[in-house]
Amino acid sequence: MSEPGNIVIVGGGFAGTTLARSLERMLPAGRRVVLVSEESYTTFNPMLAEVVGAAVFPEHVVAPIRQMLRPASRFVMGRVTSVDPARRVLTASTLAGPQEIGYEHLVLAFGTRANMDLVPGMAEHALPLKLIGDAMFIRNRVLQRIARIELETDPALRRRLGHFVVIGGGFSGVEVAGTLADFLRGARRYYPRVATDELRVSLLEGAGRLLLELPESLAASALRSLSSRGIDVRLSARAAEVDASGVRLEGGETLEAATVVCTIGTRPNPLAAQLGLLLQRGRIVTAPDLSVPGADGVWAIGDCALIRNEPNRSDARARAAMSAGALAYAPPTAQFAVAEARFLATNIAAHIAGRSTREFRYVSKGAMATTGHLKGVAQLFGLRLSGLPAWLLWRAYYLLQMPTLGRKLRIWVEWTWAMFFAADITHLRFTRTHEADVAPQPEAAAPAVR
Repeated sequence: MSEPGNIVIVGGGFAGTTLARSLERMLPAGRRVVLVSEESYTTFNPMLAEVVGAAVFPEHVVAPIRQMLRPASRFVMGRVTSVDPARRVLTASTLAGPQEIGYEHLVLAFGTRANMDLVPGMAEHALPLKLIGDAMFIRNRVLQRIARIELETDPALRRRLGHFVVIGGGFSGVEVAGTLADFLRGARRYYPRVATDELRVSLLEGAGRLLLELPESLAASALRSLSSRGIDVRLSARAAEVDASGVRLEGGETLEAATVVCTIGTRPNPLAAQLGLLLQRGRIVTAPDLSVPGADGVWAIGDCALIRNEPNRSDARARAAMSAGALAYAPPTAQFAVAEARFLATNIAAHIAGRSTREFRYVSKGAMATTGHLKGVAQLFGLRLSGLPAWLLWRAYYLLQMPTLGRKLRIWVEWTWAMFFAADITHLRFTRTHEADVAPQPEAAAPAVR
């Protein structure tokens, strides 16, 4: 396929799907949106912690891309392997083999990958939380650990099996730590041979406070909320090594834990380096209008793009950085991805119509995080909230982001159900028929407690 009227979007995350839906309403006749993504769905990553804690079903935090697009648009499930800028053609690896797709405009919105190499041993022994499969795996691992504790007799081993360490005190780390604590407390009632003090959660943050993107008062509120439910929050605590026995901190202390969850670090999508574009910090450098310098017809948005942005006037740290000569860049968050996509849609439409494009400027509306069931912290238009109001605001925001009324209703029903009833503790093995008679394999022998 080599059609000059194609606006091809690579990436089906928040940025890519929002751009596609916005362009569908703006493009003149003769142009068509083509979205290429390795997955057939968009994952609402801020809700992955909800999957870990069984607050929602996994399918509720993903939205089928085909459902989100109009019939006139085209979706191709495949991985882009190369781009020929001279011919304006990209090649995608699909279920039907390599496919060539021509473009008039090409938008790169393929996000980033998890970086598990920041700490020695983390790639081998820690569990990332980046994809829906990661969330399901962590949930199953938690249930496996509790079930195994019932069968073990060694007190030291039981304590290690019941200790869950989360690395990273940002939004994902705080949310998964709070959710894990709630899930463990709710699930324990079904495991009568497991004592309350045998299940615990620790949260490690290298900085001196949690949630650096939020004001100090809200970070302190989040700390109190987590600590009040028994979570051991360690500030200024950096992991030096992760192994099968737990986490060794830079100060020499060792936390014995059988399960370590990693929420820190990203690395570039390999495609970013393959395209030969200018990269900084592993992200594609863009011009102020979100075009890619030196690449005619190519634009970039979302986590894969390094986009300059004026700081929020209420953000003292950003203003200080600007006054010191540092550049301010759009953070890799869902809020900014959506804002960039909507802005780029107007610029592409303007370019097609022969009008001038504009420079990207966006002021953050705020930020929020849950710290467990019925608890959270939030800043919205300068207003600071904590506790139940922040938790409700968080849920309302992400409910509104869901693309269809049916999906919104399903999540609302599931959330309402979870407020009054115990979380689902089903361990989904996805056993196929030919595997039904295969005996479960025990885990490798646990290392001796140091």
